Amino acid sequence: MTPAVRATVQDHVALAEIELCGELIIAASEAYEERLSQDRIDEVLLGVELGACV
Repeated sequence: MTPAVRATVQDHVALAEIELCGELIIAASEAYEERLSQDRIDEVLLGVELGACV
C-alpha cells in the first residue's frame, strides 16, 4: 500500500483577494461612519498593495 500524497495547491490571486477583503472588514469595523467612503476604501486597498511591494 502506497502512502497518501498530500498536494498543496495555492491560488495566489484568491489569497490576495481574501487579504484585501480582510483589510476592508477591519477598516469597516473601526470606522465611525455607517459606510466607508470611496477615499477610505482606496486608502485601505492601496496601503495593502503598497505594503506588499516593499
